[in-house]
Amino acid sequence: MNDFIFEQFFADCVGNWVSERTYHYLTYQEVERSHTEFQVQPLTKEQKQKVLTDNAYNSLEPLEKLLGFNLGFYTISDKGEEVRQNLNLMFVPKTERNGFLEGDYLRDRAYEEARPMISHFRFNCYSKELLMTTNYTRVISIDSITLTKPDLRIRKILNYQRPPQGEPLETILLVGFGVEQKQ
Repeated sequence: MNDFIFEQFFADCVGNWVSERTYHYLTYQEVERSHTEFQVQPLTKEQKQKVLTDNAYNSLEPLEKLLGFNLGFYTISDKGEEVRQNLNLMFVPKTERNGFLEGDYLRDRAYEEARPMISHFRFNCYSKELLMTTNYTRVISIDSITLTKPDLRIRKILNYQRPPQGEPLETILLVGFGVEQKQ
């Protein structure tokens, strides 16, 4: 894979974004809309080292080659609920095969559970889709960001009830869709 495509995806994501999302809570048949404002900045070398340390992940060199973001956001739902959060996230590629790059997705604070978390990512260099799968305590979250052009992203979020070990994903608890535009 041309590393340029992966690096360009991250370069294009830096900046200020506005997102309009719809969430479908399937367990209680409710629909919620939200508006989110994101500030996305590249991680500094110190922030990268902190993400590695927080996750007890072996140090990797050179840190400059690892891609990630400092993500700050503010969300307000149509019910008036507000969330502010700031976190650091980083991607550590492990394998490359047939136009897909896969590896570890590290955060110093996860969305569903406020703690450091190591998850899995898969990047499709043809469609420019970044797929992130996180195994939380109660749910498995599959989050997709597709960069359709440098100033437009499509988001899809699926949260499954976490099945017993070795069982397939079956019960969808939440489906989210969003359109994100760079400002």
